Amino acid sequence: MHVLAVVHGDEVRSGVFAEPIADGGHELEEWSIARTPAPSRPLSSYDAAIVFGGSMHADEDETHPWLREEKELLRRCLDARKPVLGVCLGGQLVAKAAGAWVGRAREPEIGWHPVELTEAAASDPVFARLPRRFHALQWHYYAFEVPEGGVELARSPVCSQAFRLGHLAWGVQFHPEVTLAMVEQWLEEPEEVDFDRESLRRETRERIEEWNVLGRELCAGFLAAVERLRLAA
Repeated sequence: MHVLAVVHGDEVRSGVFAEPIADGGHELEEWSIARTPAPSRPLSSYDAAIVFGGSMHADEDETHPWLREEKELLRRCLDARKPVLGVCLGGQLVAKAAGAWVGRAREPEIGWHPVELTEAAASDPVFARLPRRFHALQWHYYAFEVPEGGVELARSPVCSQAFRLGHLAWGVQFHPEVTLAMVEQWLEEPEEVDFDRESLRRETRERIEEWNVLGRELCAGFLAAVERLRLAA
């Protein structure tokens, strides 16, 4: 399969998701709409798209005009029934493309926070692979509502953490793709709020190996769902 990875800067990339994609014999292309107007091939030739996070917010169209184009691209993916997985900002953009509310969360979540799957997750082709409860690496100020017709798959005490829209699109608020190197880089960047960076660095070093196992499994579940959809088409 050909998988398009939509990225938003050098510090937010495919991370551990690249591993199950390569292990499955699939081709991954990372593309930034802010840098290049179009990916290397027509959108219709990709079997799936994964949209990753970024330091910008989903409503900052004036500062980042390409966000309008990216939301339009995601609407085209949804209309064309192309499988999509959105992560953090990517999940918010998928929700927004589907007409759902996206805005400031009740409070930011930065660091390791508890997430619990909903009952619906037990029958979801991606989330059924995950433990019912886990601590997730979070790094966000905004949140999404589940799009109309969607199914909530996970929550934290602060906000919705995952949804599925139909059988083709998923959005997650946490960061299952991160590597230790990515988090170390994020810790060097300025933030809107103060937090204990050294404590987060220590906790990340303790948790990252187990977290990367979950991230690979989530991505593998998405790829398996895409392959089943291709076979059924």
